[in-house]
Amino acid sequence: MTETSAAAARLRAEAAKRVLVTDGAFGTMIQGYRLTEADYRGGIDLSRDQKGNNDLLAISRPHVIAEITEAYLAAGSDIVSTNTFNANTISQADYGAEHLVRDINLAAAQIACNAARNAEAADGRPRFVAGAIGPTNKTLSLSPDVNDPGYRAISFDELRDVYREQMDALLDGGVDFILIETIFDTLNCKAGIVAAIEAGQARGVEVPLMISFTVTDMSGRNLSGHTVDSFWASIRHAKPLTVGLNCSFGAPQLRPHVVSLAAIADTLIMVYPNAGLPNELGQYDEAPETTGGFIGQWADQGLVNVVGGCCGTTPEHIREIAKAVTGKPPRAVPKPPVRTLLSGLDPMTIAA
Repeated sequence: MTETSAAAARLRAEAAKRVLVTDGAFGTMIQGYRLTEADYRGGIDLSRDQKGNNDLLAISRPHVIAEITEAYLAAGSDIVSTNTFNANTISQADYGAEHLVRDINLAAAQIACNAARNAEAADGRPRFVAGAIGPTNKTLSLSPDVNDPGYRAISFDELRDVYREQMDALLDGGVDFILIETIFDTLNCKAGIVAAIEAGQARGVEVPLMISFTVTDMSGRNLSGHTVDSFWASIRHAKPLTVGLNCSFGAPQLRPHVVSLAAIADTLIMVYPNAGLPNELGQYDEAPETTGGFIGQWADQGLVNVVGGCCGTTPEHIREIAKAVTGKPPRAVPKPPVRTLLSGLDPMTIAA
């Protein structure tokens, strides 16, 4: 028998009372430390240049990741994520660090869990940890070779196994939920869902999923061509704890897609946009108060249950977001009519 998740039940109870806040960007904060290649490497014997391997910092410079996590908690985060966006064998192959994937995920999970426990002990407010899993640089839906449309760089089973390895380490490290984020390919997400189901079956426990779609252009589709509505039709069978959007654009550009998803998803909505659009140098100029104001409007309109920030956001952005949603009622989870809902690139509803 599968044991239900006490953490998921606890999160739902908190989300019924108020709009919850997740954290912001790790990469933006890490840039501020101006780390050298030697800092990233930390004495670990690796043959390739490690500068930019942010995930490795969980074992080479754990105090950096701990400080950033603690700053987000101090700013008002109810949920913090692990710094493991690229802590998988596909992404770590770029650095020749595939053999460290389990160690990185274990360490990152333990850093986040320790920080969350300490924050909760200090003020009694429940805190949660999401094990973050990025999309990798592979896509199951598209060929990387324009001359061979049927070619795929990786199979579904191979990607499922990559996700499973990362999930097992994160769960062993103590995370409450698995966050499959920045989903640009719906089939990649489905491989992650299968991995989570299998991980839960092996443990005899529920593995709660937080699933986050990313819009790749102004038409509101991801790279595999799905709209937000068709994406929900494709993954709703997983019964995620939260579903939503992250990255992509700033809050104003994401708003219509948040409206669409909020109307149809019978679960919690979590959205964490970028701090506006990047400038010519790739930097994010949107002030914390501006980001907070946009997200506060979402809360005013009853669109969200969990909010936070993605690229370009800092603890100051999270502090302003937390202030903007304080005292505002959370989105009421709808009960859509029972219909057969199918997914192509667009959704199709078969009415009774």
